[in-house]
Amino acid sequence: MENKPSLRFPVGKLPIKTLERLLKRNKTKDPRVIVGPGIGEDAAVIDTGGPRYLIAKTDPITFTADQIGWYAVHINANDIATMGGRPLWYLATLLLPEDLTTDTVVEKIFHDTLDACRSIGVSLIGGHTEITGGLNRPIVVGQMLGEVDKNRLLRTGGARKGDVIVLTKGVAIEGTAVIARERQEEILQILGEQTLTRCRNFMYQPGISVLKEALAAAEYASVHAMHDPTEGGLATALHEIAWAARVGLLIRAEAVPVLPETQAICNHYHLNPMGLIASGALLIILAAPEVKNLLSRLRSEGIEATEIGEVTDKSKGVKLLTADGLCDLPLYEQDEFTRI
Repeated sequence: MENKPSLRFPVGKLPIKTLERLLKRNKTKDPRVIVGPGIGEDAAVIDTGGPRYLIAKTDPITFTADQIGWYAVHINANDIATMGGRPLWYLATLLLPEDLTTDTVVEKIFHDTLDACRSIGVSLIGGHTEITGGLNRPIVVGQMLGEVDKNRLLRTGGARKGDVIVLTKGVAIEGTAVIARERQEEILQILGEQTLTRCRNFMYQPGISVLKEALAAAEYASVHAMHDPTEGGLATALHEIAWAARVGLLIRAEAVPVLPETQAICNHYHLNPMGLIASGALLIILAAPEVKNLLSRLRSEGIEATEIGEVTDKSKGVKLLTADGLCDLPLYEQDEFTRI
């Protein structure tokens, strides 16, 4: 029998259905594993005894080489925070390209890593470094550990029918910053020096960290789930919530805040901001009666937040309401960033 050619995947996350098929092979029997691998779940949770759970997360930085030490710390810390926890301990595996690695490069990555850890009260506790063949730029794989009180744990799969979906800041903070840093000369010509500077600084302002807003939201018992959009942007993150919670979603397109600099970049490169890598925004799923209080609390701390939709029955699917009517929300298994 002739073997069929193997399907080749594009750059980005594995397709959800493929990942689900692979994860079904993993049958975790250890009762101390409270949250194991699953579609949309941001981190693993382990019961080590005592009043708190241990949260464990790992995530690489591959889309950019600029400030990857700083970047990796915050990306991994975000996923601890979305579980309702506080990030505490960080490890990093640093893979460096041969013939391109100098003392200056290594010093910069280490400095940025320490600076990011100190800014959020995290301890750097270990890791691994090596010069690796076949690379054309450094890659950092971060591992973050944190803790959460057992009665405060949140899961992506916790969203409930009737809940409201709140988005902080806007989209796509991370994608805008990365494109501006990777395509600096082009953005300079398109949008000018002042806009380029603002876009590059999106890493810090509005910022790709969601720790502050996640910790604030986790104080509300009515918050049932949180999730931070990463690869595949806001649209893919919403699909992950629906998949994990076995629910439907209705999103109002006009309510989704797209930052003007992001829209300008997306217009030039013909990208959809809904599918552009979007760390820095936080999705908060909560009961309707508490939405007003949460929005007020976040805004009092200088964090913009917007109600963008609601959780519906699974049978209704994941829908986007536009000026032209109701349609399926696209799923970006390949991030829009990879197109450029």
